[in-house]
Amino acid sequence: MPGRNEATIMKQNENSMAQRLTFSSIRDKYLSGKVIATLDTLLSLLASFIVIIIVKDLLSDKFYSVRLLIAYMSTSLVSSIVFLYVFRTYRIIIRHLGVKDLIPFGCVSLAKSAVILLTLSLMGMYSNWLMAICGLDFLVTFFFLIGVRLAMIITYELINRKTQEKYEYQRVLVYGTSDKSVATIVRLQNSPHYKIIGFLERSDNKDDLSIDRLPVFHFTDDSQLPGIILARGIDAVLFSKDIEAQGEEDGVITFCSKHKVRTLIVPGVDEMIEGQNIIKPREIKVEDLLGRQEIVISLDEIRDNFSGKVVMVTGAAGSIGSELVRQLAGFGVKQLILFDNAETPMHNIRLELEDKFPGLDFVPVIGDVRQIPRLDYAFRKWRPQVVFHAAAYKHVPLMEENPCEAVLVNVYGSRNVANKCIEYGVEKMVMISTDKAVNPTNIMGCTKRLAEIYVQSLGLAIERGQHEGVTKFVTTRFGNVLGSNGSVIPRFREQIAKGGPVTVTHPEINRFFMTIPEACRLVMEAATMSTGNQIFVFDMGKPVKIADLARRMIMLAGFTPDRDIKIEYTGLRPGEKLYEEVLSDKENTLPAFHQRIRIAKVREYAYDDINATIDRLETLSRAVEIPEMVALMKRTVPEFKSENPRYRD
Repeated sequence: MPGRNEATIMKQNENSMAQRLTFSSIRDKYLSGKVIATLDTLLSLLASFIVIIIVKDLLSDKFYSVRLLIAYMSTSLVSSIVFLYVFRTYRIIIRHLGVKDLIPFGCVSLAKSAVILLTLSLMGMYSNWLMAICGLDFLVTFFFLIGVRLAMIITYELINRKTQEKYEYQRVLVYGTSDKSVATIVRLQNSPHYKIIGFLERSDNKDDLSIDRLPVFHFTDDSQLPGIILARGIDAVLFSKDIEAQGEEDGVITFCSKHKVRTLIVPGVDEMIEGQNIIKPREIKVEDLLGRQEIVISLDEIRDNFSGKVVMVTGAAGSIGSELVRQLAGFGVKQLILFDNAETPMHNIRLELEDKFPGLDFVPVIGDVRQIPRLDYAFRKWRPQVVFHAAAYKHVPLMEENPCEAVLVNVYGSRNVANKCIEYGVEKMVMISTDKAVNPTNIMGCTKRLAEIYVQSLGLAIERGQHEGVTKFVTTRFGNVLGSNGSVIPRFREQIAKGGPVTVTHPEINRFFMTIPEACRLVMEAATMSTGNQIFVFDMGKPVKIADLARRMIMLAGFTPDRDIKIEYTGLRPGEKLYEEVLSDKENTLPAFHQRIRIAKVREYAYDDINATIDRLETLSRAVEIPEMVALMKRTVPEFKSENPRYRD
């Protein structure tokens, strides 16, 4: 807030949270289920006693007797205990009491009154007054059970409001009026950091609407935003859905970026603080704006496909491999074998799995796909039934400078994994490839194409009875994944954090992007539905200009491109394309089982020929005979046209 030191504000917010946590701990300690059940029983008993007091003067001395009092109160006590337990009213969270929650209390009150009526009637105490007494008992009991809860809710809200007024908070507008947007009020009501001021909606509605006593501010043009956001001292606009944020990228989000108003997004339910109705909205990231609507896949079929199986993931500590591991962990696999040669990333994914999936049986194996004995040990010891091969060198400029290592890992290493799958009877191997394998212009892309060729030719040889084995081979191609290790987005973030400049190779360069979870879901779908020996390509959507991406990230960080932070163009690097290939072009693909997945039409190779070629490539790469090695790669993959002057001849 103006005039306040940021550290002071953070300290005050921490104190506020401490007070709230103290209140929550007191509530949890003294208002446990047993305490609430006891309190409800006493309230129900008190209601019956008050009813007797109220009707005392209306009853004759003959009917109003000690016997009646004992029978009435005893029945009230026993029936209260039984029905409060039966309807589990003590499990209803008081501060979240809703209209539907009134039904169990009504049932308890009604059942109790009915039992009292039946018991006293059987004891011969029935009179015209008894029906009225039991009806009054129902009303008073219901009023007491609900009334005390309402009083507690009001007290709770007063404490929260007083705490919120005492400490700093941010004034927030929630974008949209969807069910999820409205639900944000409930999820944020206990936050010491945010105060909902109202709702913001792009609409031509002229009516003065309100939701839960909060106003809805309508606007049709961005020129109206200053009168809504700035005039009311709004600190942040909170989006509840990615799709809404994407729609306002050039509207509300751009306006907020220019005027230093934060743009936040609601995290998923799994990010809520356990045991508390608190969310931590996070800043909108460029990934939220580039993403598409969630892909619908056959989760049940995928779960059935992997459930109870031993699954191995090579490159398990990498960007794609680690996400595959996370998703597989939720599919009920029998055992998960993580194979990677990167020690620290492997350690990190191990800690994550231990924390998030405590019941998962997984084994981290440090190993290299170039080392056949180590690979053989992993297959021999754990006997995987499904293998996801994600281990690869992927950075184009680095592989242009180290082509021999690209061949050894991406080609020779892939062959090693495929051969072990055959040797140990693996049911299915899924190889992760790349869009750069399509008409490759660089070493990395060509090595991935060579790996595709080997895997597919081996699968076809098995299918035609030319090679022993039972393994089905599936290859999946997709483009750049958002936020992967070493990709452009983390690099831009680092450059922006340092004050720039942000470096882009060319003003017109573009790329297709897909989120890591999105890519892995499609890999799972392809692995499940494939019959083998196919190369699947994914619909990557529309290409994104990297220069535009850089501008978006600069604006999201609260800066003005080319004024606060410069964008510098450094020129295309060796082997780099200006435009990426369209993977799902209908001329080069066939339809598949999913609208976002197609089957690539590629030239088939004879297994013996490609196997001999890889033998020769291995020999040349180990001897670092680069010119001869690259020449052989070009003869094997004629569409390989290197953009690197070093390899053009």
